[in-house]
Amino acid sequence: MVQRCPIRFVFIKSTQGSNHLDENFHDNFYQARETGLIRGAYHFWSNKTSASQQARYFLSQVHLEDGDLPPVLDVEKIPDDVPMEEFKNEILTWLTIVENYYHVKPIIYTNYRFKEQYLSDARFDNYPYWLAHYYVDKMDYKGPWKFWQHTDAGKLPGIRGYVDLDVYNGSFYDLRRLTISENVDTTTE
Repeated sequence: MVQRCPIRFVFIKSTQGSNHLDENFHDNFYQARETGLIRGAYHFWSNKTSASQQARYFLSQVHLEDGDLPPVLDVEKIPDDVPMEEFKNEILTWLTIVENYYHVKPIIYTNYRFKEQYLSDARFDNYPYWLAHYYVDKMDYKGPWKFWQHTDAGKLPGIRGYVDLDVYNGSFYDLRRLTISENVDTTTE
């Protein structure tokens, strides 16, 4: 618990780009389930490799199960040498490949200003958002969002150093309904 708020879910970094797996991902992901947390995995976007390569790498390394949160794409930087429309299409490519595999809309993680500046596009409106907006009492973003990362300087018992802390925008029942259903068949691609 953090200040009388139960910890119910956790997002764990899994992959980055098309060839980097967080060295602690598999242990952390397994242990999160063992401790009863609703768990999710996120992929950190790289502007150096294609969306399809990144999506395939994520899917080869992350095996989400019934009760897990939808996959997350963490996108925080625009490329210097790619037109904005092409960048948006690449983001949509990753989202589409992963959605087709898991049959659930992936979550987009970014900070609220990046969302407003680069992802305020009707093509992204149906995706759930996890928005970073630190050190404020309330979320300034006026659109719909599912998760709010309100600090990167949280402390939890048993963890050395700082952790990000998040709030879900809804009830625990709604959070459970957001998870991947046992009816999802990930054997087809």
